[in-house]
Amino acid sequence: MSMSDPLADMLTRIRNATKAHFSTIEMPLSKLKVSVAKVLQKEGYIAEYHILEDGPQGTLKIDLKYGANNERVITGIKRVSKPGCRRYKPSNKIPKVMNGLGVAILTTSQGVITDREARQLNIGGELLCEVW
Repeated sequence: MSMSDPLADMLTRIRNATKAHFSTIEMPLSKLKVSVAKVLQKEGYIAEYHILEDGPQGTLKIDLKYGANNERVITGIKRVSKPGCRRYKPSNKIPKVMNGLGVAILTTSQGVITDREARQLNIGGELLCEVW
């Protein structure tokens, strides 16, 4: 059975795993998921990610990150643009997440980038998710 929103499935897996204090999670591989994982690692929300070439599709393995006292680094993660209602924002209307403490992830003509990079490059795009 095909999944209608694989990115929402990825975000839900991350949200559930951090609440249960799992150290790693695995999910089916896609280019968009790898791009989002790359942004999450660059922003310091996950430790690292690995691409496992097993089966016809492959697997994306994400190592989650926790603080010194085992507190969650990702306290919230939310899908903004959905398949039924896409949210496109120009560069001057990209929202700040938690007054700049969080990060919004966008897909643009320059690839998958953060809200700060999009404002700096003066490009808009589809607002995929928000992480804080």
